[in-house]
Formats: sequence, C-alpha cells, structure tokens
Amino acid sequence: MTETIIQAIDLKKQFGDFEAVKGISFEVKRGEIFAFLGPNGAGKSTTIKMLTTMLRPTSGTLKLDGHDVANERDSARKAFGIVFQDPSLDEELSAYENMELHAILYRVPKAQQKHRINSLLELVDLNERKDSMVKTFSGGMRRRLEIARGLIHEPKVLFLDEPTLGLDTQTRNMLWNYVKKLSKEKGMTIFFTTHYLDEAEAVAETIAIIDHGLIIERGTSKQLTKETGTKTLEQAYLKLTGTEIRDESGNNDGLNARMARRNKALR
Repeated sequence: MTETIIQAIDLKKQFGDFEAVKGISFEVKRGEIFAFLGPNGAGKSTTIKMLTTMLRPTSGTLKLDGHDVANERDSARKAFGIVFQDPSLDEELSAYENMELHAILYRVPKAQQKHRINSLLELVDLNERKDSMVKTFSGGMRRRLEIARGLIHEPKVLFLDEPTLGLDTQTRNMLWNYVKKLSKEKGMTIFFTTHYLDEAEAVAETIAIIDHGLIIERGTSKQLTKETGTKTLEQAYLKLTGTEIRDESGNNDGLNARMARRNKALR
C-alpha cells in the first residue's frame, strides 16, 4: 500500500484567458491531517473542486488513492467523503433519514446500512437525536451530522471545506476533536480548509499555503514560522500573502509583488 494517497503533479486549471491554478504539485500522505490555506481568489476552491471531481483539470496529473481523478471519476469518488462549506442537509428529514439517503446514493449494502448509520451517529453524539428533524438542530449538530454522513461509505479521505465557519468556540473545539479521533482511530486522511489559522496550527500535521494559483510554501506550523522568522502561523501567513483585503477574484495585488514578498520573508 502506497504511503501517498493524494498526488498532484503540475496541476493547472484555466478559465478562458484566466489561469486560476498555475501548475501546482503536492502530495498528501495516507492518514495525514493536511490543511490547505489561501486568501480569497488564491486558487484554493478551484483546487478542491478538481480534487473532488467537480472540475476537470486543464492539464497535469491528479491521483486519489491511486485513481486518476479526471479519468476514473467513479472510483475516485468512492475513495472520499466531503463536507461542504454551505449546508447540504435536508431539513425536512430526520438525522437518520439523511444518513439513509446518503447510504443509498453511495450504494452501501442494505444489510450494512443500519449498523453503519447508528455507529456513525453515536460517533458524533447524535444517536439520541437520530429521529429528530434536522430543522431543529443547532449549527454544531448539523456540522456533526454532515461529517457522519460523509463517512457513510467508509472513505479513505475526508475533505472539509471551512467546516467550522460560523460556529462558536466550544463547538469548533468539539468538531476538531472528532476529526482528530477519526484520523487516529480509523487512519483516515483529512484534507481541510479554514479561515481560522489557530485551527490549522493546532490540528494540521502539514500546511500548504496557496496564493495566486501557486503553492508558495508548505511544511509544519513550526517550519513555516521558523522560515519566516515569525512566532505564530498567522504572522507567517500574513508575511507570505500580505495584509491587503482580497476580493473573490484575488486581484488586489500582483503575483510578482506577492512572490517578492514571499522571497523577502524567507531570507
């Protein structure tokens, strides 16, 4: 079994004349907790959409658990679960019914569905509310249910796109405890994005920072702060990407200026 579960080689994505992702290469190890950080318009969302088969790369190679994501989409999809930034649960169904629907969509054998659903709801402390309508759930409960739902087909990789956005500190902490438990007990690879840099610093084993379609730095939190001469990941991140507020296109500053700042930070 290969140690690498996600591999991107010279990955590019172009929309007309605009190149959103400009030839990035990276690997994620099996069982690793990997954080993917970047300002608005940096290419982060485009990359995740390519990883999860929602966008086809313009060029380059992208493999997930040994499957070519562009040409073996069905096999690649079976290898991952995903929790989207925007809510995607059916509020008019119960927690159990949401899980059951997902199990059917992912062709989980009927004989295994009940056991898997109950086990996962117990994992996220929702077993006692399994018959409650989702519309009665708090934001934290919904996020926990979305994680449980994303695990119903026993994926090898779990993608989390801003999973704690809008949640209070206590719920965020509880959610990350579940994520770390999954990684440790099930050997699951976790690939997540977040705007809370303290979360990345506390949870991720490896952090990749992307800006203007390029991965400008990668390493552990300690490595990033050491290389930039800073004390926290937030300081390192700002030193590498700048302090200007970005719009969604990420065009508030030029790529050359950004890379010059990055090179200066690493001197």
